[in-house]
Amino acid sequence: MNAEMPLWVPSVERCQQAPLTQFMAWLSGRTGLSFGSSDALHAWSIGNRGDFWSAIWDFFQVKGEKGERALINGDIMLEARFFPDARLNFAENLLSRTGSDDALIFRGEDKVAYRWSWDELHAKVSRLQQAFRALGIGEGDRIAAMMPNLPETVACMLAAASIGAIWSSCSPDFGRQGVLDRFGQIEPKLFITCDGYWYNGKLQDVADKVRDVASQLNVPVLVVPYAGDAEALAASLADGRTFEAFMAPFEAAPITFVPLPFSHPLYILFSSGTTGVPKCIVHSAGGVLLQHLKEHVLHCGVQPGDRLFYFTTCGWMMWNWLASGLAAGATLCLYDGSPFAPDGNVLFDYAEKERFAIFGTSAKYIDAVRKGGLEPARSHDLSALRLITSTGSPLSPEGFSFVYEGIKKDVHLASISGGTDIVSCFVLGNPLKPVWRGEIQGPGLGLAVDVWNDEGHPVRGEKGELVCTKAFPSMPVMFWNDPDGAKYRAAYFERFDNVWCHGDFAEWTAHGGLIIHGRSDATLNPGGVRIGTAEIYNQVEQMPEVLEAICIGQDWDEDVRVVLFVRLAEGKVLDEALVSAIKTRIRTGCTPRHVPAKIIAVADIPRTKSGKIVELAVREVVHNRPVKNKEALANPEALDLFANLAELRS
Repeated sequence: MNAEMPLWVPSVERCQQAPLTQFMAWLSGRTGLSFGSSDALHAWSIGNRGDFWSAIWDFFQVKGEKGERALINGDIMLEARFFPDARLNFAENLLSRTGSDDALIFRGEDKVAYRWSWDELHAKVSRLQQAFRALGIGEGDRIAAMMPNLPETVACMLAAASIGAIWSSCSPDFGRQGVLDRFGQIEPKLFITCDGYWYNGKLQDVADKVRDVASQLNVPVLVVPYAGDAEALAASLADGRTFEAFMAPFEAAPITFVPLPFSHPLYILFSSGTTGVPKCIVHSAGGVLLQHLKEHVLHCGVQPGDRLFYFTTCGWMMWNWLASGLAAGATLCLYDGSPFAPDGNVLFDYAEKERFAIFGTSAKYIDAVRKGGLEPARSHDLSALRLITSTGSPLSPEGFSFVYEGIKKDVHLASISGGTDIVSCFVLGNPLKPVWRGEIQGPGLGLAVDVWNDEGHPVRGEKGELVCTKAFPSMPVMFWNDPDGAKYRAAYFERFDNVWCHGDFAEWTAHGGLIIHGRSDATLNPGGVRIGTAEIYNQVEQMPEVLEAICIGQDWDEDVRVVLFVRLAEGKVLDEALVSAIKTRIRTGCTPRHVPAKIIAVADIPRTKSGKIVELAVREVVHNRPVKNKEALANPEALDLFANLAELRS
């Protein structure tokens, strides 16, 4: 599967300058131990988790009181507690910088552009904090936002965190029921929204949806001006006010940061909700802060003043991940809208102009750039770019190659994978290691990641379940409305006792890296042989005739047969020749067992708001079973294309 040579090897100079190298030297001085490699550091970090996470706190000079104990009940995952005596405030650690340098830079397609300095961000957070308190919002109260990825969104989140309120957000393209399915469960004290947004060059009006949602939530509404008429929308609500009117009574002053326990709830994130009402996953302030500092600085090499970009919406955990970059002193580059409006160069134009150091995106975006014939390496000056990260779905080997051929030759490419469940990564990049085609570089520091077979034994050289065998700080605090923890236990601990089972189908590589083969609940099982859907996508989506594919297992003749649906390039037809070519590609690139029994062309493929294809929902439709929550989909109408297909009856 891998080329004989790595795609990229960090230079000696880059390794010496990497914050991870500096951390290893600092830790050696602290412990008296010699860490000859990052692998040795990882082994120590999971064998000495209390000491490791305590070292993370000290190395990053986290603001707060750490307390005497770093970890209690560490051997029991559901009872483990990190820093049980600590007090800290998440927002204080993200707002440690001041001054006139850029804190937030924003682009809304080609329609809107502005930036805030650190001092401007402080002033906005101060005024919002006072306004929140004037509404009676305090510790543990929820603030819900249906917002674009604006600087105002970041400021509202920080103001909420500064007083101990719990932040929860989604993007404004969610349907009415999708918003209520999420925020209706958590009963917020304030609903924050925009007056409209831009997508693909078009103004998207949200006024009717906002009025409907607001009437159901029955709470005050804060309307942020962006692409519509904020004053008119606020005036039409029972208890609405604009962003500026909300802050008007309050002058900027030093921000008061409430010291809170390490495990105090910071965020409520939501599962995709494609198989039922979304689960409300509660994350802690301390766990998010330490995990993100570790990932940003040690794994990604983020340094003060770096331009940090991630293409994300406020309904995806990567927004929360991006926001934490402030704690590393980075300047956040925010974008809202289509990544292809006005054309496919828009994000690379942004990267060139603002000199991104880190460019984060999805595997689907990289593939779309490749198939669009773009070559940023030749059309743009990306000399400041050090790291490209990819997530959302497995990045294909061809995607790896394209990054180095078409985007930048000398760049650290990190495929990363984790999830909403931990609001961070289990496996990700390592700035001291080579990048091999198709491979994630390795597990995160402090995370006891492994691959187990069905019998619960570690495996090498074969596929299995991605697990984490020891507790870690960014495990959820709880699920909302799950008083006895039954939903939480069922989600992660039902498969293996006292071991987190993440639901990814994975494999260790010969280089100590990992390959994610897709979600294990979508794994195909023809003839009793487990096949990851990503293996099939990696082959068929490299064909120019195929824009996108989705693969499911269909119950058939007392077994399961593999059915592949393809969305074809314009002007292409799924004739016998193309069917034969697809099967040959899969047979030679994978194995004969991977070859689909059926290949069917469809006009569109359903996906979530964050762009992930929904194999389970398609499988339900194919088997004439109801999909419980179509509101979670960005294009729910696409599901209808899979119902009652004649090709599936033979």
